[in-house]
Amino acid sequence: MVLTGAVVMRAGGHTRRRVLAGTGTVLGAGVLASCGLFDDEPEPAPAPDPLQPLLDEALALAAAYDRAIAAQPALSARLAPLAEDHRAHAAELAELIGAMLPSAAAGPSSSASATDGDSTADLRAAEQAAQKTAVAACQTAPRERAALVGSIAACRATHAESLRGS
Repeated sequence: MVLTGAVVMRAGGHTRRRVLAGTGTVLGAGVLASCGLFDDEPEPAPAPDPLQPLLDEALALAAAYDRAIAAQPALSARLAPLAEDHRAHAAELAELIGAMLPSAAAGPSSSASATDGDSTADLRAAEQAAQKTAVAACQTAPRERAALVGSIAACRATHAESLRGS
């Protein structure tokens, strides 16, 4: 004999369906709670890219060259290509790490005044320090990034040498 009607488990009226639905609801809520759906804590900020300091230095060096050119326009032909190298490095690094460049990084700064220019000795010291940073980054960079970082380190060393004795 087959029963097709609702099976009453107790006199209180709980059917098998109702018990299974209640169990499913409790289990579903437990799963949702454990997956973090109801957490109020924000996601932690991603760690900065290890190449971000190189990008920041490239932008700072380009700005230093712009200040030097504004202070000593006679050096423009000599220093402008070096500033452009740093802007190119910044663009490549920004693309590699997925960073946005400030709009002023696209070209020489128009706000550099003749009174705050860097001397060529200051530029050489900045290039030497930045070259050391690039070498350290190259030594720890993954293979797919090492070529670019090594190229930047070599360029910075070349810039420092070109400023020697100026």
